[in-house]
Amino acid sequence: MSQHTEPGSPETTVAEHAAKPPLALPDMSLVLLVGPSGSGKSTFAAKHFGRFETLSSDFFRGLVSNDENDQSATAAAFEALKHVAGQRLRKGLLTVIDATNVQPESRRSLVELAREHDVLPVAIVLDIPESVCVERNAQRTDRTFGASVIKRQHDQLRRSLKHLGKEGFRKVHLLSSEEEVAEARFVREPLLNDRREERGPFDAIGDIHGCRSELETLLGKLGYELVRDAEGRPVDAVHPEGRRVIFLGDLVDRGPDAPGVLRLAMGMVRAGHALAVPGNHEAKLVRALQGKKVQTSHGLAETLSQLAGETDEFRAEVERFCRELVSHLVLDDGALVVAHAGLIEKYQGRASGRVRSFALYGDTTGETDEYGLPVRLPWANEYRGDATVLYGHVPTLEAEWVNNTMCLDTGCVFGGKLSALRWPEREVVDVPAEQVWYEPAAPLGRAAQASVDERDPGLLRIDDVLGKQIVETRVFGKVGIREDAAAGALEVMSRFATDPRHLVYLPPTMSPPATSKRDDLLEHPADAFEAYRREGLGQVICEEKHMGSRAVVLLTRDPGRFDAPDGWRGVVHTRTGRPFFDDALTDAFLTRLDAAVSAAGLWDELDTSWLLFDAELLPWSLKAGPIIREQYASVGAAATASLPAAVSVLERAASAGIDVGDLLDRTRRRSEDASAYVDAYRRYAAPSQGLEGVQLAPFQLLASEGASHLGREHAWHLDIARRLVDADPDFIRATRSVSVDLTDPASEDAATLWWEELTGAGGEGMVVKPVAGLTRGTKSLAQPGIKVRGREYLRIIYGPDYTETRNLSRLRDRDIGHKRSMALREYALGVEAIERFVAGEPTWRVHQAVFGVLAMESEPIDPRL
Repeated sequence: MSQHTEPGSPETTVAEHAAKPPLALPDMSLVLLVGPSGSGKSTFAAKHFGRFETLSSDFFRGLVSNDENDQSATAAAFEALKHVAGQRLRKGLLTVIDATNVQPESRRSLVELAREHDVLPVAIVLDIPESVCVERNAQRTDRTFGASVIKRQHDQLRRSLKHLGKEGFRKVHLLSSEEEVAEARFVREPLLNDRREERGPFDAIGDIHGCRSELETLLGKLGYELVRDAEGRPVDAVHPEGRRVIFLGDLVDRGPDAPGVLRLAMGMVRAGHALAVPGNHEAKLVRALQGKKVQTSHGLAETLSQLAGETDEFRAEVERFCRELVSHLVLDDGALVVAHAGLIEKYQGRASGRVRSFALYGDTTGETDEYGLPVRLPWANEYRGDATVLYGHVPTLEAEWVNNTMCLDTGCVFGGKLSALRWPEREVVDVPAEQVWYEPAAPLGRAAQASVDERDPGLLRIDDVLGKQIVETRVFGKVGIREDAAAGALEVMSRFATDPRHLVYLPPTMSPPATSKRDDLLEHPADAFEAYRREGLGQVICEEKHMGSRAVVLLTRDPGRFDAPDGWRGVVHTRTGRPFFDDALTDAFLTRLDAAVSAAGLWDELDTSWLLFDAELLPWSLKAGPIIREQYASVGAAATASLPAAVSVLERAASAGIDVGDLLDRTRRRSEDASAYVDAYRRYAAPSQGLEGVQLAPFQLLASEGASHLGREHAWHLDIARRLVDADPDFIRATRSVSVDLTDPASEDAATLWWEELTGAGGEGMVVKPVAGLTRGTKSLAQPGIKVRGREYLRIIYGPDYTETRNLSRLRDRDIGHKRSMALREYALGVEAIERFVAGEPTWRVHQAVFGVLAMESEPIDPRL
């Protein structure tokens, strides 16, 4: 076998005939079998994996349609497959996906599934000759497709091979012949952090920060005997009873002898007398030693200066040692977890970027306190895991237990103590600092988490939202909120919005497509399709865009879940958080919706006492009546009254021989445009009295108890909506949709024709969305939806005569980029709010993300986009 690993890419293993050692598979991984039909994936899976480990796309097609070859059932089959895969990955079980997986978009959603569960994605590629696949497929009586399908799949596979590494796979095993497939063997390897067989006893030592002398003293107190080199420097420490040290990170920076601490720690690890995890200071030191640009604050300058006096070989050894440290370790049959900044239960024993980030830095808000130090969230206060977690990172006066966790950083370098915990005895041993080696930025013993952990979880404070804010989101990273935007949102929220305890979600703004190059249009479906194609997506769904008012509906049968009084059913609010109706009408509305939900069987099916819907409330005039009367109708009335009269006068002038031809033509067009403008807005004005004439068009079930549904495919959400329509067709409005294959021009043409028919009949247009709700593109989060509005609807937005050539030319210079950025950031905040609420986080944490959406709405941008 030959192995090669390119910088920034996974390990790629290519089987060769000369020698065939087993191929490595991480014990906790999601394995994709990649190969065209006929390549032998199912036979291969049956040979190498357990009965329940392999999830076959064919089998799931059969489950949902009674026919394994029913290609129309593919979307539903993969929805079910991914759900089952997610349940297995949640339990840490190796899971194999038996599907062709030759299309990048198919692999992308599965790699994202692996990331969601913090397991490693692995690809096993069966690159069997096309002729063999065709021959095998021809022998199958249950397959009706021909060689052309195999050829297309084979071509897709060949195009994919060189890109697999960039798609996020941590290992790629390429089997390039029938012989290699037949002779392949696998060995399952535990993750590097899985050291459960290491049972101790241990002595875990908190942050040392270059305090070599105190470390030597503490080791002596713990019973270790130092081993010195020829120059008298300690290079190892041995315990007569076989105990071992666990270094919890931050060996370097700030203190007087970082090289001495490193020499001793590296020697102990090398000799098997110690284990170590990296701290954030080691991570920064590695970047500096690699020549990368880093700030040398917080003691790094001192460490680099001290290392300058060492040999090149020693510095290289330091760089390698620190770089190769694993984010955290699971020890003693899983009873002990060690990580520099701690680790919540669901990350323990997992491997991903976010796991490493938490282990190094903890759960931070992205903000800084009055001392300029990061504000950290109180993960330990909420910890309920079975494993004991030992960590450092945040200096405290004493090492104390908090929910089966202990922070062992007692600020030695700041003049405190150097502390260790004996395991399994759970006995703390410490020695005092010899002096203050580095002045702390904040008083030692500052409760680093006090700003967030000593408060009523339901208490909202004005400093949660005032000033410049940074909200950390799972799907998009940090989202910044400007100070002036926060102030404007506070005014709206405090005066008009629903009770924050009931305000779980605000919907994001929606971006239009790039401006169309067609002569008479600003927006066209082709530009939305192209945007998603550039993101690497292969399929999208187009949903009818109702001309109503965006509404978020929270329906509950458990008022106590929302700190509400008995009899309270929920809320119906606008996209800015304002209630749609008074209390009596809201109760009537939700009572009727509850009846539809019950008839559809959703309460029992989802095992929930509450549901959160994203929807449109119709008619538009229900909320927009004043705008229609005071703005649109007044413009329409003035135009339709004056322009026909002007046309009549000009026609008489022309009859009298006066040359008014150009003016007459222009006035006629303006009169026609004015009539079209009136027709456009009148379509969306309808009478309503109480609930009479009111309809709800739900298009997404956002969440229910214990579950966010944002990652589900839109077909699932629309099926939920159809069931509600069946239950109450007069009250619930259906949302029509069309699926589009972005690799098939005919499919795009059909969807475009559907859009033309919708808009030609007076409809607003459609929204183009990824098939899956929460989708990553080639670089970042994909747009959750791109609205494509019709030519006549845009007349309401841009004015009666916007279709004049000179006006269209001017309007083509639209700043779509800012709108797209806002849409993504607001969507990420909405996702974060729902996930925080579902996870049971405090009200203020949920409200922080919800408030951020409203604040961003005040950013200066063309409101017509």
